[in-house]
Amino acid sequence: MATLKEKRTCGQRCEDFGHFVWNSENGTFMGRTPKKWVYISLYYVAFYVIMTGLFSLAIWVLMYTLSPYSPDYHDRLQSPGVMVWPNTYGEEDVEISYNTSDKANWMKMSHILHEFLEPYNDTKQLECNSYNCTKGKYFFQNTFSAPHHTKWACPFKQSMLGACSGIEDPTFGYNCTMPCVIIKMNRIINFLPSNHTDLPPYVNCTILDGQDSVAKIEYFPDHGIMDLSYFPYYGNLAQPTYINPLVAVRFSLVGEKQAKIQCRVVSDKISYENIHDPYEGKVIFYLKAVK
Repeated sequence: MATLKEKRTCGQRCEDFGHFVWNSENGTFMGRTPKKWVYISLYYVAFYVIMTGLFSLAIWVLMYTLSPYSPDYHDRLQSPGVMVWPNTYGEEDVEISYNTSDKANWMKMSHILHEFLEPYNDTKQLECNSYNCTKGKYFFQNTFSAPHHTKWACPFKQSMLGACSGIEDPTFGYNCTMPCVIIKMNRIINFLPSNHTDLPPYVNCTILDGQDSVAKIEYFPDHGIMDLSYFPYYGNLAQPTYINPLVAVRFSLVGEKQAKIQCRVVSDKISYENIHDPYEGKVIFYLKAVK
């Protein structure tokens, strides 16, 4: 028959704990002698020093093999995305709709474009991108010959957008039925848009719906060309003053003054039929002017 264990009092338990912390008979502290505590402390110190050293070595090797200028692993699109400004994006579609009779409404559009073009100011570009690039040729740079161990970037001035620069017409045509939109192609490091050095990429806009509403399409710079001298792009660290080349498109709206438009960057290495990404190589938007 099992016997019941005698229930120990709180005082007895405190006495047992104190005996565990320091046993004067065996000279042990928490079950170990001071000599053993020294040995185990040295063991863990050595263990964590070695582990810290191995971890630091692994991080150093990783950082030494990584280039700060270009990612080793590319999981982005092979073709750049294309965007349009004013960037009045709806829930699913890009809708550029404005009222020529409502000054506050069309001024909102022009304000968006002025803000977007601020880095392209002619004076700013002459200050930060003073290199005289050769137009019509890729600008390959094998060395960091620019100041502060960087690479040169070609200037793109606001005035190059002509009638859609906002300089002569601060309204960008949004006070009437000749609105301007700006097409920008996103950056991809080391991307060359063409295998040919004499065929630069250019923007081409087509009317998908509402052909009778667009009487004329004009491109700035001429023919909607993105000069080859802006390629390749070497990354923000290598080219901190780089800015994307732009193409402005002016539409003359008539009739119902609404249309569905596709603007595509045309080049033999830029695809535009990716069903998984509607912005690869092109952008589709709705343009509507009401009165």
